[in-house]
Amino acid sequence: MAETPQVPSATATAAGAAVARPSVLSLPIKEKAALYAAYMPFLTNGGIFVPTSKSYKIGDEIYLILTLLDDPTKYPIAGKVAWITPPAANNNKAQGIGVHFSADEGGVRVRARIEELLGAALRSSRATHTL
Repeated sequence: MAETPQVPSATATAAGAAVARPSVLSLPIKEKAALYAAYMPFLTNGGIFVPTSKSYKIGDEIYLILTLLDDPTKYPIAGKVAWITPPAANNNKAQGIGVHFSADEGGVRVRARIEELLGAALRSSRATHTL
């Protein structure tokens, strides 16, 4: 008698595969100077520096809830780690990650809002958390 091959069920397959979920971080920025220091305009879609002691790798997916200054809106942003400042970095830079905004509607919207809030300060040469 021949055996019928066993086909794994969808639930067994899904349970067996570890699906990496994006990390969820929250970042409230209350001052314009802090927003200037955290914003990363040199990234294609813009980005933001998030102070954290948690370990990440370049390319890790991040889901960020961002609040800006007095704006009550919570901006949900999907992005990827594009920058890492390790502990004890040169020049006393804060430890954390730079999250590159995605090109979707949420990323475009938050980049426009940040640049609107910063205005002329974007052209400043003051030091930031990244460059």
